[in-house]
Amino acid sequence: MEEIDFDIVIVGAGPAGSSAAHEAARNGSSVALLEKESVVAETVRTSGVTWIKDAQSFGIPEDCYNPIKNYSFCSPSNTVTISDDVAKAAVLDVRKTYRHLAKQAQESGAKLFVDTNVTDVITDEQKKPIGVIAKSADKEIKFNAKVVIDCSGFQSVIGKMLGLVTQWERFGVGAEYEAEVEKVDSETWWLMVGQEYTPAGYAWIFPLGNNIVRIGVGVGKPESDVDPTERLKEIIKKKLGPIKKLGKITPIEFHYGLIPNDGLSRKTVFNNLILVGDTAGQANPLVLEGIRYAIKFGRIAGEVASNAIKNKKTDEKALYPYEANWRKAIESKINSAGKVQDRWIGLSDKEWDKELDIIKELKTDEFLDFIKADFGLSNMVKLAMNHPKLAVRQLFNLVKGK
Repeated sequence: MEEIDFDIVIVGAGPAGSSAAHEAARNGSSVALLEKESVVAETVRTSGVTWIKDAQSFGIPEDCYNPIKNYSFCSPSNTVTISDDVAKAAVLDVRKTYRHLAKQAQESGAKLFVDTNVTDVITDEQKKPIGVIAKSADKEIKFNAKVVIDCSGFQSVIGKMLGLVTQWERFGVGAEYEAEVEKVDSETWWLMVGQEYTPAGYAWIFPLGNNIVRIGVGVGKPESDVDPTERLKEIIKKKLGPIKKLGKITPIEFHYGLIPNDGLSRKTVFNNLILVGDTAGQANPLVLEGIRYAIKFGRIAGEVASNAIKNKKTDEKALYPYEANWRKAIESKINSAGKVQDRWIGLSDKEWDKELDIIKELKTDEFLDFIKADFGLSNMVKLAMNHPKLAVRQLFNLVKGK
C-alpha cells in the first residue's frame, strides 16, 4: 500500500472541500484533496442558485453564472413578480464553478486526487482520525494527516465511518432537467408552489442564458412520498404554469441530488476532524441553497485547521473557532428560516395563493433578505413595522420566534 503524509486531508472536492483546500494550502499547510469521481463535478446534483454579492466576494468569474433581476412566483391561482434594476441573484454554471474552485485550490498548492474513494478512516489509540485509506484506480493509498476535513456532502462519509453522525432525518430530494427551450427571459427565475407542482417543496425554472434553463422539482422528506423525478416529468408533460411559455423543451442533462434539511443540528468539530457544507447541514431551508455557506465556511475551516497545525495543537479546542464562527454567522438565521419553512410545508393551495399576496408586499431588498434567510432581528422588526397587513405581521412574528 502506498503511503503519503499531509498536514490536512480533505474528503470531497465540491465547493466546501476545494475552498478549505485553497485556504489551508495558501496558509502554508500541505493538503490532499480527495475526489471520488474521475473529474471534479462530473455529476451535477444542484441547481446552483446563489447571490451575486457572494459570488463576487469569492472571486467567482462572471462567466460562471447568469444574473437574475426578476423573481417570479406562482401558486395555483396567483402569480407575483418582484423586480429590481440591478441583478442580485445568480444561477451558477455548477460544473464550471466547482472546477474553478478546485483549480484555485491546486494553484494555492493543494494536491488533487481524483477517482479516489475513501474506504476507511485511520485512528490512533484515542480514536482520533489521523488519516484515511482510499482506493484509487487499482491501488490503495494511505493518506496520513494531522487534521481531516469531511466535505463529502450529504453522505457524510468520514463522520459516519467514525460513528459520530447518523443519516439526516429530514432532507430535500431534487430532480431537474437542464434543457434548451424556445423562449425564456434569461433575467427571470420562477418558483412554483402548490400540490400540483409538488407537496412539501417547490418546482423551479432557473435560466442559465442562451435559451438554456433548469426545470426541476424538490420534495421534502419524510413529509411527502412523491417521487420528484416522476413529478418533474408530469409537470413538463402538462406544461403547468410558466412551463408552457418555454415552448419546445429539449433535455440536455438530468440532475438528481439530496440536501440536508435538519437545520444546524450537528456538532461540526471533533478531535482532529471538521465537518463543512452539506456534511454539516449548512443549508438555507427556505430554498435549500448552501453553496455560499460551503465556500465561506470551507475557507474558514481551512484557515483554522492550518493555524492549529502551525501551533502544533489540533485537538477539538484548537479547531472549535471554526464552529464558533459559523454559529455566530448563521445559526439564529437558519433557525428562524426553519420556522418559516415548517409553516410553508403545511399550506394548502388556497393558503399559498394568500401567501403570495404577503410576498407581493415586500420591497426587493426585503424580499431578498427574507428568501436568503438573512434574518437579523432588526430587519424583522423594521419589516413588521413597514407592512401593516396582519398577515405580514404574523409571518415576521413567527420568524422572531414569538
